[in-house]
This record gives sequence, structure tokens and C-alpha cells, in this order.
Amino acid sequence: MTNPAISPATKIKNKTSVKIYADCKDASLYVAQRIADLITKKGSKGEKTILGLATGSSPKQVYQELVRLHKNEGLSFKNVITFNLDEYYPMQPIEEQSYVSFMNKNLFDHIDILPQNIHIPDGSIALENIAAYCRQYEQNIANCGGLDFQLLGIGRTGHIGFNEPGALLKSITRLVTLNDLTREDASADFGGKEKVPVQAITMGIKTITQAREIVLLAWSSRKAGIVKQALEGNITADVPATYLQHLPNVEYVLDTEAASLLTK
Repeated sequence: MTNPAISPATKIKNKTSVKIYADCKDASLYVAQRIADLITKKGSKGEKTILGLATGSSPKQVYQELVRLHKNEGLSFKNVITFNLDEYYPMQPIEEQSYVSFMNKNLFDHIDILPQNIHIPDGSIALENIAAYCRQYEQNIANCGGLDFQLLGIGRTGHIGFNEPGALLKSITRLVTLNDLTREDASADFGGKEKVPVQAITMGIKTITQAREIVLLAWSSRKAGIVKQALEGNITADVPATYLQHLPNVEYVLDTEAASLLTK
């Protein structure tokens, strides 16, 4: 694997850890190996690994490498339990745009994870049942002892999960309204912005930040502006990703384009 372009990790603000790679492939290999090492370490002690997973373009190569490690190097996921960040609402799990379909296509169909250990928010439940469902999703995470590792991307609004501008630090799993820019960015997948759902179920900021390890991925110049705000801007609900700044257990893994506007 190519060494990161900046190594050891750069410090931006107090405890913030940043790794910048020449390209997203090498960055993804690093993150996948970090996840694999955690699974192996906990497995050697007979413990389960509780992973929080993300969707979108950013984690795809991470998942490709985890599949390769499973198929070629014997990495087992039988003792792994996963909780995905979010899902569009309403959304049937069989739909191509669902995050169930995304996760199956990019990861779950290619590894030996037990189906009962996979948790993805259900975008098909009745509206009146959502509050109770979200409370149970939180309880399921708590019953596992919390998340060992949370993988994140970042939206151009600064969202993590689907926690859009205005999300509170104390927020937990809930139904939210999607920002107009978020829906615009998803329009190609749906064949037009007007077909993108206006709501989603998402883990909250509190849920995410309670994970024992957090890695946020960002690739390409399209993310450079929001990465700069997230890492160097003031902590504010207007850019929910800034909530991560005060945490000692967060690492930002970027390619050179996404990091191009950072100054510190």
C-alpha cells in the first residue's frame, strides 16, 4: 500500500487526526485494513465487532477491499454485527435505490456475515410506527454494547448520516427531512430530483458520536469546501460534521483533492 501523502497524521485543531492520501484507492485500503484488524483482534478474544456502516460512493472501495480480504485472506464476518446509518423514507428494500440493495450489492452478498446480524433502517414501515421503530433501533445498538467503529461519509451540506443542517448534538435515530442539495446530489440515482424521497430515517448525532472509533471519508474536489468547514470552521448545527471536532477518537481520511483547501 502507498504511504499517505502526509504521514504521520496531520493535526488540525487540538486532537483532530487527518490522513491525506494521493488517491482514494490507497485511502480505502487503509480504512479496510483498519476494520479488518479490529475484527481479527476482537475475534481472537471471542468478542463480536459492532460496525456502523455508511452508503454512497465514498465507502465503495472500502467494501471492495473487505470482500477481497474475505475471499482471498480468510477474513470472517461471522462475529460481526452491523448497523447502517440511514435509509430513504419511504423506500422498499427491494428497490434499486434502497440502501438495503446497496449494501447487499457492495458487501453483504459477498461475505459470510449472518443475516440476523445485519441492521439497516426500514424505509417501508408505516409512518405511525416510525417513532417506536427508531427507539428499538437505538435499543438494538445499546444491547450490543454500542458501536465499536463508525464509518462516515460527508454530504455537501455537512451532513453525517442524514443529519442535515440544524441537527442537534443530542439527536438520536429518527425521521428527518432531506436538504434540497442532498436531494439534488441523489437525483442521478433516481432519474430526477423530483423522484428522490424528501425524508429519511437516520441515526442521530448522539448515536454516531458515541462510537468508540469514527472514521470519516471524503474524496474529490467536490468535497473540498465542506471538508474545510467541517475541520476548520466553528462547531455549529449549520454544519453537523463540525460536531466531530471535539472528539478524540475521530480520524478524517481524505484524498489530496478533498484536502486541497485545508490551511492548518
